[in-house]
Amino acid sequence: MLDFAHLNRYRENNRLEAKRAQGGLPHSLWETYSAFANTRGGLILLGVAEAPDHRFYSVPLPDPEALVQEFWRLVADPAVTNVNLLRPSDVNIRESEGNPIVVIHVPRAALRNKPVYIGTDPFTGTYRRSGEGDYRCTPQEVQTMLRARDAARRHL
Repeated sequence: MLDFAHLNRYRENNRLEAKRAQGGLPHSLWETYSAFANTRGGLILLGVAEAPDHRFYSVPLPDPEALVQEFWRLVADPAVTNVNLLRPSDVNIRESEGNPIVVIHVPRAALRNKPVYIGTDPFTGTYRRSGEGDYRCTPQEVQTMLRARDAARRHL
């Protein structure tokens, strides 16, 4: 787990993403949710920004509880994402530098749940994580995940 007292020691990487989120849940949150679930999992931090030297720092969130409620509402909406992989313990509010931070732990999806995608079309809404960023999967990657998922489901 992260040491929130020393947030400035961290930088974005293949399992850690910072989002300012001061204006509400950013659309890019869902791309990162898909990317983490389809890759190795990771942490999304809402209320955290990157300084020019790429170090993290917290920013004031007007209503972190409302962000959490909105997140739970949307992650359960099949028009937003095809599967909710999270348990209640995966989303919580922490504090750093006197500011609240919403921490979302996205686990790696089981093969039977892949691809995790946003919207209703896996070919336009599937993402993966590479380094510090999310990328939309080429159709071949999606097809590979769908075949692997179908094979895993047949063996259950």
